[in-house]
Amino acid sequence: MKLLDVVAGVSLILGSALMLISAFGVLLLPDLYTRMQASTKASTLGLGLILAGVAIAFGGEVGMRVALVGTFFLMTQPIGAHMLGRAGYLSGVPLWSGSVVDALEGKFDPPVVSQHAHDRWADNDSEQPEPEPYDRFDDT
Repeated sequence: MKLLDVVAGVSLILGSALMLISAFGVLLLPDLYTRMQASTKASTLGLGLILAGVAIAFGGEVGMRVALVGTFFLMTQPIGAHMLGRAGYLSGVPLWSGSVVDALEGKFDPPVVSQHAHDRWADNDSEQPEPEPYDRFDDT
């Protein structure tokens, strides 16, 4: 067994472990913002290690493709996480009760989306029409 095979295997195992930790973070953390942190930070590093392991194991042309995939992921992951967090904050997703500081408090108008959602779905006493059954084999 070559040293590069060992390094590639260790990189793949560590990357997979970080992806697993990221998944547990998404399941166990209390609110959108901490879950988003777990999913972006650990999964980015985990994917980087997995991609490095693949590049080491296969080398050559595959290594160049892996580098392009990794670059794309590193460029898009932070932007996507920022947009999700911003959308959550602006739509009124509450912070965890144990959060110490809300750095954006008072810097934006009150959320409009959450008030709309409250007005639309808060009244559970109203009669909702029963949805019609969907038959996926119906040819009409």
